[in-house]
Amino acid sequence: MGAMPMRPPTTECQQGNRLMSKVLSIQNLHVSIEGKEILRGVDLTLRQGEVHALMGPNGSGKSTLSYALMGHPRYEVTEGSITLDGQDLLAMEPHERAKAGLFLAFQYPTSIPGVSVANFLRHAVTNVRNPGRKEGEDLIPMRDFRKELREQMDELGVDQEFARRYLNDGFSGGEKKRAEILQLAMLRPAFAILDETDSGLDIDAVRIVSEGVNRVAERHSTGVLVITHYERILNYIKPQFLHILFGGRIVENGGPELVKLLESQGYDWVREKYPEAAKDEEEMEAALQQRPKQPLQVAGQRAS
Repeated sequence: MGAMPMRPPTTECQQGNRLMSKVLSIQNLHVSIEGKEILRGVDLTLRQGEVHALMGPNGSGKSTLSYALMGHPRYEVTEGSITLDGQDLLAMEPHERAKAGLFLAFQYPTSIPGVSVANFLRHAVTNVRNPGRKEGEDLIPMRDFRKELREQMDELGVDQEFARRYLNDGFSGGEKKRAEILQLAMLRPAFAILDETDSGLDIDAVRIVSEGVNRVAERHSTGVLVITHYERILNYIKPQFLHILFGGRIVENGGPELVKLLESQGYDWVREKYPEAAKDEEEMEAALQQRPKQPLQVAGQRAS
């Protein structure tokens, strides 16, 4: 298994910030769906301010990892641990994980007719910034919320009418992904998991979405895990660390050089280097083809 690249040296100031930063730790994670094991011992550590990318062929378990992190009920964690700054995420409901500082941008965002983008965000932002709030208690002041929302929409190049529309209802693919990044910007999580956010987007939309992610990461020291099939988004969101998920395990850890290697050689060299993982990968791909494909989303995922 490839060794993790050395983290760059830090200044005294950066070291002080590091001591105050949060850590997302995944250890020996095993996850099953309907009795079929998909993840078979994943180990991964992210710190705030770091950008990681996770790549792998179809059916390798990338989206399974994202849903398991967020607590989707169909994904059963059978072994291992997930902690955020020492807190046991596996003991939390999805909305509690969001309040703790975890965010998931969906590959297939769900439409919510009847709930406007602004109303949705005002409740979500209030609950994340005031985790102890009970339903019925005061929301973030409207004037402050509107000001911040307009600023974020301007930076994303989103028309102000966007806030009045029902969440993802009738949205194009690009609009749905911009709505996800708008939520990311407003919620300011400690960690953002981007599950194939570039899927279905043209190159201009990939650039705009990526610029939004980069702004949030820089301003709020958000740790980012980019899950993707393609190298193109990594031209805009530049990872310091890249991991290859294969056969339900992370088999290679490295830096940007791995992106170029995958671009030029694909995954053939991974299959040759890890024959046991390649066998597991074939079994998982066959099982994936037999299972009906459907978009998944957890109710209350945004700390509602």
